[in-house]
Amino acid sequence: MDLTGRIIAVLPAQSGVSQRTGNAWMSQDYVIEVPGQYPRKCLFRIFGEDRIKQFNIQMNEDVTVQFDIDAHEFNGRWFNDIRAYNIVRGQVPPVAGAPVADAAPFPPQAAAPQAAAATSPFPPAQEPAAEGTSDDLPF
Repeated sequence: MDLTGRIIAVLPAQSGVSQRTGNAWMSQDYVIEVPGQYPRKCLFRIFGEDRIKQFNIQMNEDVTVQFDIDAHEFNGRWFNDIRAYNIVRGQVPPVAGAPVADAAPFPPQAAAPQAAAATSPFPPAQEPAAEGTSDDLPF
């Protein structure tokens, strides 16, 4: 799965030694905000010191996070685990409905009525059908 957005939080790295294997481990959590009419936030984790250094994620950076989702059970409760396996740096897509700098301004109010009707999202009003026509629609 992919999420594209801006990094809004870089949490401190966590490290330790595995009790099972005795190997050292390191992970770091990040929060990405996905733009939209209602922006969404998602916490994801990068596991492994080599990947943390390789991706070198910074605050306010625009990225696409490629990740896997898994869940695990602990003491009768379930927890989600969102692990990133790749980070692609790039531009966050514009928010739908947000003003764009290169957008043309609205047409002036003195525009011809035909021009306004051509761009109207609603069809023009129609006269009622004459009695006895084959149109059997109730509206």
